[in-house]
Amino acid sequence: VAKLCVCDLLVAQCDVNCCCDPDCTAAEFSLFTTCSIPIVTGDSRLCSQKAAIYSLDVEANPPERIFKLIDHINPNVFCIHTANYKQAFSFISPETPTSENFDQLLKQFGSATFSTEFDSWNINPDSQSSSDTNETYRYEYGVPIQTVDAFVRLPSPVVSSWCSDANPAGFLVNQATKCSRLVSVEKCSTIQAVSMLFYINSSILAKWHEFVFQVNITVQSIIVQSLNGMRTLLNSNEVLRLPTVLDELCINIVLGVSYHITYTEAGEIIEAAASFVLGAITKETLSIQQSFEISFTQVNTKPVPLSGNPGYVVGLPVRAGFRPHGYPLPNTDKHGQLTILQSTSNQDCLAAAGARTPVLFGYNMISGCKLRITAAMECQLLAQTLLDLLKGQNFPEYVASFGNSQAQDVLDWVPITHLHTSEQVKIYNVFQSSCQIPVSLEIEVQWTKYGSLVNPQARIVNVTATVTTAALSQLPSGRERTVPITSSVVFTDISSPAEPGYKARPTINVKLPFDFFFPFV
Repeated sequence: VAKLCVCDLLVAQCDVNCCCDPDCTAAEFSLFTTCSIPIVTGDSRLCSQKAAIYSLDVEANPPERIFKLIDHINPNVFCIHTANYKQAFSFISPETPTSENFDQLLKQFGSATFSTEFDSWNINPDSQSSSDTNETYRYEYGVPIQTVDAFVRLPSPVVSSWCSDANPAGFLVNQATKCSRLVSVEKCSTIQAVSMLFYINSSILAKWHEFVFQVNITVQSIIVQSLNGMRTLLNSNEVLRLPTVLDELCINIVLGVSYHITYTEAGEIIEAAASFVLGAITKETLSIQQSFEISFTQVNTKPVPLSGNPGYVVGLPVRAGFRPHGYPLPNTDKHGQLTILQSTSNQDCLAAAGARTPVLFGYNMISGCKLRITAAMECQLLAQTLLDLLKGQNFPEYVASFGNSQAQDVLDWVPITHLHTSEQVKIYNVFQSSCQIPVSLEIEVQWTKYGSLVNPQARIVNVTATVTTAALSQLPSGRERTVPITSSVVFTDISSPAEPGYKARPTINVKLPFDFFFPFV
């Protein structure tokens, strides 16, 4: 660390206030006002290491630099006590093949799988060590999806709105991007990024380095968009449509790509498909907007639609589910949504049985019907029928707190609290004894703004379902009465207000080039 100096930027010259610069003399040190780098250490992850301390003695005449080499103790509980493989702390430059070491490098790295330490590699696939090594080469969350030549490209805007093809698609990371690209009719056939072949010409590696197993990207569907925006689905997906100049148009330009990846529980990709939207440009067209999307589905499972990522989006269904008996995790119902009674044109409750409408996040809703009570109805059967009508055949027990909550994340599911109240109003009864029937279901969804004030995410924190019942009084024989049955949903924002005088700083979510601040630290 005594030889490290990150503020030494000028060659053979003294950098101002750089107390570790070996080019500085005692006379130059006396002119410094402070040390820009007061302490220099090695790897911050080590528990104990040497540290170089730099300071100025301003009381001396002239002022002079003070240098100390001390033992620096890392206060973090999670630190590295002993580094038995120090090369892992930094990038190792690969060994350049020469005529002398070529055979050794070919023996070590020329197979379908290899290890950084050759002696520990076992080519026997039946051995335990080989099995453990193969486990580490399966895809994990967020790891770029490898192809034969590079990775699956998901173009996205970086600093500006223009497309950058250097964005890799991460495993199990659902993404949707839009960006702009410069085009022209004269050069459209030579621009790779507007051709279907650019997105399907490379096979995906199902496992990293382990036995060469490749998955081809198949074309699932092709939609052609006309100049006026009308879209047509082609019947055949087997024809590769490349950009072609036709009169003063360039047709078969890629406007959108949607990848769908099917994987196993072990992290192996077994199928990949791409859907395309193709369009045309004229000579007046200078740029186009492209959209890209990627989604993942585990084999032998049904995809669950999301209502936000992560927070709920206004207007999308509230996701719900139940927990089967003896099963520790929530499970989504048939539609995976919270639903209420759907109003019908004739307003007949008995005819509306089974008609449901999803609860949309942020939308206060009310629906209902009318029930005609006659002397032939049995009280208990009527009460159960109305309860099934209000709640549905399988009312969920849990609601997802986020729009992208997964079933395995137990803490992301909010249990529904059930309450019961009684109305004081009595309805004429055709029965001999007193009877209570449900007349309304009120669902209150309490949500809060979660995360950054700049980009808050909607999170559901509490759901209450209140069933209101009414008592039936004696109804004279031969008479009928109509009872209104209602169902409603109310969304309540319970977010804490911002502190008085607090003003959120604007945030620019962009990635700067690595050398943007050079030569400044």
